[in-house]
Amino acid sequence: MKRYAIAAPGGYDALQLEDAADPTAGAGQVLIEVRAVGVNFADCIARMGLYASARVLKGYPLTPGFEVAGVVRAVGAGVDDLAPGDAVIGVTIFDAYQTVVALPRGQVFRLPAGWSFADGAAFPTAFLTAWYALHELALLRAGQTLLVHSAGGGVGQALCQLGRRAGAEVIGVVGSPAKIGAARAAGAAHVIDKSGTALWAAVERLAPRGLDVVCDANGPETLRAGYEHLAPGGKLVVYGFHTMFARGGSGRPDWLRLAWGWLRTPRFSPLDMTTRNRSVLAFNLSFMGERLDVLGRAMQELLDAAGSGALQPLPTRTLPFAAAADAHRALESGTTTGKLVLEV
Repeated sequence: MKRYAIAAPGGYDALQLEDAADPTAGAGQVLIEVRAVGVNFADCIARMGLYASARVLKGYPLTPGFEVAGVVRAVGAGVDDLAPGDAVIGVTIFDAYQTVVALPRGQVFRLPAGWSFADGAAFPTAFLTAWYALHELALLRAGQTLLVHSAGGGVGQALCQLGRRAGAEVIGVVGSPAKIGAARAAGAAHVIDKSGTALWAAVERLAPRGLDVVCDANGPETLRAGYEHLAPGGKLVVYGFHTMFARGGSGRPDWLRLAWGWLRTPRFSPLDMTTRNRSVLAFNLSFMGERLDVLGRAMQELLDAAGSGALQPLPTRTLPFAAAADAHRALESGTTTGKLVLEV
């Protein structure tokens, strides 16, 4: 098989494509011939050496990636509900950037009818992140107001879809006029283009009583203001710190920018949260290996909803498997919408 190995953290040139022996299907496992691999911002941070779970759980050399779609090549002992040739989606904690993967049966799901492999590979990380934020942590309910930052991206569009499905009024925030349509199509009732509109003044007009839930992967740029705009009982859900990373360039960390971002990151007071009835919640799915059963059930629920038409696959842009560095460069530019997918 072919796989990407990051020998040591670095820029785009750290993504080295190499030959490796094919894995085999052990007991309870499914061997997948990969046709598509989802690309996430976490992959870029892992390449830079700044993703905590990459260092703690795997170490380097590291093969990045969390999601694949492909065809079953073989099954191990004890797996009797899948067979060679079945089209499937696989969820993994790292090791997705390779052309053959072996995964436990509980991390493999049938590809919905009518979906391409790119559709399948783009689905798990974005929708599981959105599901965990809204339904496990925020407990979003019908009639509430949800603010979604980066609403044109993969997770942002998944949040908009799930928020609309829950009956919430969704306000999407995007960074350019080109992303407005993507956020609206995903379910945002209102879209604020912060490149041409004062963001928080627009939020105050749209949600004068405050926001019930804010989903924020930006980090220091918007965390404090998001907290200040919560309604009584409101929840700020944090799952990333994208604005701490420079766009473009060599793909290496900008240490001065990171240090400035760290200094600007708010430290929320439990006393203030108690007094004002506001909450700050945070998570990182890649550290949830002990909760794969919960995430597996959520994944099946999400795919069932997708199969019924209640959820739609994300718009994708595909690149060849050999172009992982180009995919990372594009994702870090901040100009993409939907998901980037590597096709084998």
